[in-house]
Parts: sequence; structure tokens; C-alpha cells
Amino acid sequence: MNPWPDLRPILKEIHWAIIGGVATRAYMPERMTKDLDIIVHKNDGEAVVKKLEGAGYRIDSQLAIPGYLMVSPEGVEVDVIFGSQPWLKEALAHPTQDSAGYPVIGLPYLILLKLTAQRAQDWADVSRILGWASDSELDAVRAVVKRYTPEDLEDLESLIYIGKKEQEIPPDADSGR
Repeated sequence: MNPWPDLRPILKEIHWAIIGGVATRAYMPERMTKDLDIIVHKNDGEAVVKKLEGAGYRIDSQLAIPGYLMVSPEGVEVDVIFGSQPWLKEALAHPTQDSAGYPVIGLPYLILLKLTAQRAQDWADVSRILGWASDSELDAVRAVVKRYTPEDLEDLESLIYIGKKEQEIPPDADSGR
């Protein structure tokens, strides 16, 4: 497990959660990523930046989406994303915890974020995560996707199928080629 900055003491009065590559470790084996992505409600964005700056973080640049790339005193990149999704307040009020005890956006909402990003890595993450998910977790994901982005339901089912098929392949299946 990679050592990421512990933002819990800095942001203790604010609802926030880890998203992106680091969040995936709550739902599948950890993969490498270069930065820590967090999401806060856009109304809390200015307060979050001030608290991080007070803890020695500095703004490196503005992101292409609302938010900033900040750098910790140790040089770790932290993307602070200002969200305004209709489901965000609910998701931030009830985060999951990863194996290190950090707040991570709940599985259905992580899937929504990754489906909307439409980058190859995000879709790969979605299929892997869904391959590891239980039936009850899949039902929760389906319900949230149906409510907020019903146009993604067909893609979701395809990604569930791919993820489950990947789980069936023995790790050494390619060694005989």
C-alpha cells in the first residue's frame, strides 16, 4: 500500500472523500497511481484550499475541471476536485473506509464518477472493481446508475460481465503460450 498524506486531521470539519486510483484500493487490489484525488462539495472548496495551505500544501495549478492540483510539503500531488453532482452531499456524508481508514467515496458513486470520466483507465478500473464486487454491491451500483445516469446501464452491465470473466481466468493461464 502506498503512503498517502493523511488529510483527516486537516479536513476534519469538512465532508470529503478520496476518489480516483487511490479509492479503488477499497474495492480491488491496489494499483499504481501518481497522485491522490479527493472530492469536496464546491461550496467547501475555498475552505479546503485554505486548510491545506495552512498545513503547508501549495497550489501548483488549476485543474481542467473545477479544482486545483496541490502539492504536499513532502512533494505528493493532491488533486482537490470541487464537485456539484446531485448525489454528492449524500455520498460525502456516508463514505466508505479503505484499508488505511481513509474516507473513500462509496462504490456506486465511484462507479458514476469513473463512467462519466470516460477515460480508458477509468473503464478498466470499473470492470476490475465490478469483478470483485458482491451481488449486493452490484445491485447498489445498478440502482444508483439507474437513478442518475440510466443511459449508462447497458455499458455497466457489459463492464460487470467483463469484470466477472476476468476473475475467472487463473493467474497463470497465459504462461503456456
